[in-house]
Amino acid sequence: MSSKLFAVVAGAGSGTGRAVALRFAKAYPVVLLARKPGSYQDTVSEINQAGGRAVGISTDVTDGESIGLAFDSIKKELPDFKLAAAVYNVASGYLIKPFLELKPEDLDDSLSGSARGLFNFAQKTITLLLDAVPESKYPPTLLITGATSSLRGSAKFGTLAAGMFARRALAQSLAREFHPQGVHIAHSIIDGIIDIPRTAGHTANGGVEDSKLKPEGIAESYWYLHTQPRSTFTQELDLRPYVEKF
Repeated sequence: MSSKLFAVVAGAGSGTGRAVALRFAKAYPVVLLARKPGSYQDTVSEINQAGGRAVGISTDVTDGESIGLAFDSIKKELPDFKLAAAVYNVASGYLIKPFLELKPEDLDDSLSGSARGLFNFAQKTITLLLDAVPESKYPPTLLITGATSSLRGSAKFGTLAAGMFARRALAQSLAREFHPQGVHIAHSIIDGIIDIPRTAGHTANGGVEDSKLKPEGIAESYWYLHTQPRSTFTQELDLRPYVEKF
């Protein structure tokens, strides 16, 4: 087994992206991708100061040239390393608005981040994951973050639901194509409000204890998915607080 393996997280801001990067950094060097350095700088510093290895790269996953340059940089930073795990955690299209007030570009924005971004990221990572199949301790893995809107188009969430439905559909197609080749592809439905500073003012489920999803719990679930043996792959996992209605 090769010890020269790494993980990459796209959408590595506060919350889920940060927690996943910290969890996977316990086992691998981690590359954090986000549009703005401010989204990943603190996490990169925290990992490196703790004795791990992290690299932050600014990129726009919806732009093919931008993500291509990002992976060129990864190759320079981690020569001879193979990809053990890739996580697509990019947020896109979160707009609560009456349908008749929406503009076509609102739909375009959602589809771009949810579907085109995943398309670009998957094309860059799956080749690397396939290359790691013979050497990775765990099945090379592509993990994709979904949401409640991956399953249900609620009123005034039309653009978000359109994008997340597309993301889920692409995840299913990729799983059916690449599971037989030894690459584990899993989509996770995050059903509820995530407990991060930005949502501190939002009350969920009456404000009872553990009424929001803890990012660290999501990260542990992602690590569990990554370490599953080939005999028991999960294609879709749904996570929600114990008091969340569904």
